[in-house]
Amino acid sequence: MIRLVATDLDGTLLQPDGTVSPRTLEVLDAVDALGVLVVFVTGRPIRWMESLWQHVGDHGLAICSNGGVLYDVPGRAVLEARTIDPEVGLAVAERIRHAVPGSTFALEKTTGFSQEPAFPVHPDDRAGGEANAFRVQVAPLEEALDTDVVKLLALHQEHAPLDYWQRVERAADGAVTTTWSSTNALVEMSGAGVTKASTLARLCAERGLDASEVVAFGDMPNDVDMLRWAGSSYAMENGHAHTRAAAQHVAPGNDEDGVAQVLERLLLS
Repeated sequence: MIRLVATDLDGTLLQPDGTVSPRTLEVLDAVDALGVLVVFVTGRPIRWMESLWQHVGDHGLAICSNGGVLYDVPGRAVLEARTIDPEVGLAVAERIRHAVPGSTFALEKTTGFSQEPAFPVHPDDRAGGEANAFRVQVAPLEEALDTDVVKLLALHQEHAPLDYWQRVERAADGAVTTTWSSTNALVEMSGAGVTKASTLARLCAERGLDASEVVAFGDMPNDVDMLRWAGSSYAMENGHAHTRAAAQHVAPGNDEDGVAQVLERLLLS
């Protein structure tokens, strides 16, 4: 019996243009009406979620920043923040700078976003975007590190994504959890042991749910642990090879409403 649906967003639930299709919206509403908990489990920060909150259903929970934040959607409140100790974050960044010169850094926080001057500005953080509700700071990493950091980002303009991830992971040496979900050399780091899977497992344990009652969907390496943990797992046809290898099943691509197709068959047929 499926009691919780855990789904990634970009490349998974959302269309290639970042929207929720009418078919997917209808399915999410129907699943919510059955009393099945729908949880968005995403690498996105809170500030990039405002237009999507209406689609999580009446239960209103989301896991953001790769497990760093458990969010109460109706209350617009952080229920839990699994942060990176500032000293750990600074030490890891120094090791990465030494191992891969040219790396630049940014910080996802519960209160906003900080980036070094050389770190490229994301289009969603430009003036006029949803980020206006949050503080976006440009400052040296040493000044910006604080106790509210849920994700450390490292970027390199020249390395290939997989190569850079491997170099950063070696430099981090287990002090943080490293992953990636981008098409460029951007590595996402959370506190040690903090992943989409570990925060989802904590959420389920608090609500008396077993992994066998969870179906999960994802497309990129930051979804792998979640797909391995869930009782039933689907990688998207358009997903990364690592992710498809980790999942039990392959769903049609996000441009074909793959998540909706699977949920229709599992829960609504």
